[in-house]
Amino acid sequence: MKKHKLTMTILVALASAWLLSASLQAQAGTQVEGIRIWPAPDHTRLVLDTAGKVDHNMFALSNPSRLVIDLKNTRLKTDLDKLDLSGSPVRRIRSAPRNGTDLRVVLDLASDIKPRSFQLEPNQQYGHRLVLDLIDESGSRLEKAAKPTVTHNSAGKRDVIVVIDAGHGGEDPGAIGPRGTHEKDIVLKMAHILKEMIDKRPGYTAKLTRTGDYYIGLRNRTILARKYSADLFVSVHADAFRTPQPKGASVFALSQRGATSETARWLAQSENRSDLIGGTGGVSLDGRDDMLAGVLLDLSMTASINASLGVGSSILGKLNGVAHLHKPGVEQAAFAVLKSPDIPSILVEAGFISNPQEEKNLSTDWYRRKLAGAIMQGIDDYFQKTPPPGTLLAWQKQNRQGGGRISRYRVRSGDTLSEVARENQTTVSELMQFNGLRDDRVMVGQTIRIPAS
Repeated sequence: MKKHKLTMTILVALASAWLLSASLQAQAGTQVEGIRIWPAPDHTRLVLDTAGKVDHNMFALSNPSRLVIDLKNTRLKTDLDKLDLSGSPVRRIRSAPRNGTDLRVVLDLASDIKPRSFQLEPNQQYGHRLVLDLIDESGSRLEKAAKPTVTHNSAGKRDVIVVIDAGHGGEDPGAIGPRGTHEKDIVLKMAHILKEMIDKRPGYTAKLTRTGDYYIGLRNRTILARKYSADLFVSVHADAFRTPQPKGASVFALSQRGATSETARWLAQSENRSDLIGGTGGVSLDGRDDMLAGVLLDLSMTASINASLGVGSSILGKLNGVAHLHKPGVEQAAFAVLKSPDIPSILVEAGFISNPQEEKNLSTDWYRRKLAGAIMQGIDDYFQKTPPPGTLLAWQKQNRQGGGRISRYRVRSGDTLSEVARENQTTVSELMQFNGLRDDRVMVGQTIRIPAS
């Protein structure tokens, strides 16, 4: 009996100690230890580093535009004035204690925004975080994505549009190498190089989903590709593993399991039915019954996966000449960024950033250029064989059918010899010599013989 009473006494004492500790923690509260800002074209992300979870409330005010964030039982332990606000809608950040224990933070804004907040658990780089997204609904880049660049001399010779997606960004660093290299930085540099190479190739135009160090949601990346009317979506990443041994580049396409789940998602969301338009032609589910819509979507998804496997195989073949391959064939997985039902989409893992040697290689410009050059060559080889209808590449292929020494082009109104030379990847002097011309003047209806490239 005495033993039972002693046990109860100990339990009561432990419970009292726990309640006292919880009470003291509640009185002590938490604190804001740091602040970071990530401006993006369609939103700005403000991140508060906190010592623990924080209870907060926020509301927006107009005339003038402000966002007020009240953090309960919180103290400020960082200097907000040192934050660089350039490129963001935030003009100034003010703070003051409130009700003795709380903290009020006020953002003075250039215009009204739509706020959103959530908290993140600690990871390998950061502790607890309160994330504030300031969304610009009036000037969203997703709504104002540039139209694809086309060749201007005549209809039916548009550029092939390749959208390059640098993975991660902003508060999301991606994988981190042994020397502290961030995946987000490596892949952004590589994406810029790849864009530069693609833009220099006649008949191609490249677009980037992100141009700087900020984060874009995975679904929004595919939305951007659709806005750009992409013929191909290429997401660039750098792989990682828990041990340093794995190495090599990889190429992924969407798995059939991922395709099945995505088909169901598109069919389930009614707003998608009239909005599924992308690539060069597009698919519309508007006004279709579920059975017909499902068949159309399955056909489109199957065609996109097959095209993805084709271009992925072409790229992998070129990568094999400049880098070690992790796997000999194109792999398939249910990556969210690959789930566009109407745009061929691939994910390229440039290497394992967790491997010390590959981390070192990926940190150099020369190696990134080698990889980007191989990806560009793989893309071009694929589209030279299967060019999208209405593109300059398709026009060139049609005018070279038969595989002979030469092709022929009939001059139309507005054509110049320099334009014909550029479209056929040759020079004016070569065309003049090949056709026995004394100068670069051509006449409507004249047939120009073009040497095969």
